[in-house]
Amino acid sequence: MKKHTLLPLLLGIFVANYSVAEGESDEYEYMVTPESTQIADLVDDDRDGVVNARDLCVGTAEGSLIDNDGCGFVIETEDELQLRILFANDSSRIEPLFENQIRNMSDFLKRFPETSIEVQGYASKVGAPEYNLALSKKRAIAVEQELVSNGLSPSRVTIVGYGESNLESDGDDELSHAKNRKVTATVVGFDEEVAKEWSIFSVIEK
Repeated sequence: MKKHTLLPLLLGIFVANYSVAEGESDEYEYMVTPESTQIADLVDDDRDGVVNARDLCVGTAEGSLIDNDGCGFVIETEDELQLRILFANDSSRIEPLFENQIRNMSDFLKRFPETSIEVQGYASKVGAPEYNLALSKKRAIAVEQELVSNGLSPSRVTIVGYGESNLESDGDDELSHAKNRKVTATVVGFDEEVAKEWSIFSVIEK
């Protein structure tokens, strides 16, 4: 008797659960898929591999080696050029032999527009110290004028005359005097460049 009453009860529970599940599937069938809204800017305008939302250096040069913020790695470079011009005794005239040096210095300074030059004039110890001081300044001025004639702004040139002080050679022979009749200058230029990432076109310097 208990077996006959238990079977209909189990069948009733199964049918009821099946009906609920069927109803739920019908309900989900008519639900509309919600549209997602993009909040962050996922575009990479400068094409450096970092999306705009995270890029702190928008406008990175193409092919640059970058960090996680989209900023290129900067390499600092340094270059140096010296000027050494010799003069005849009691003269401030620049010999043609040294004109190429001045042109090279002018081009060097144009490469580094933030750099200035101090032109230093000297004289040998032949003659009166006061005269030699004035002569050393004339020599420095002559070089300054030549630099300006090669396109350099006068505001970037400073001259100083040392006369017969700070002698290169302290001898009293003609060779020593010739070494001391001079104009010198040393210019150091600093620059920055962005490191490039490796590509199939990269060339490894040996």
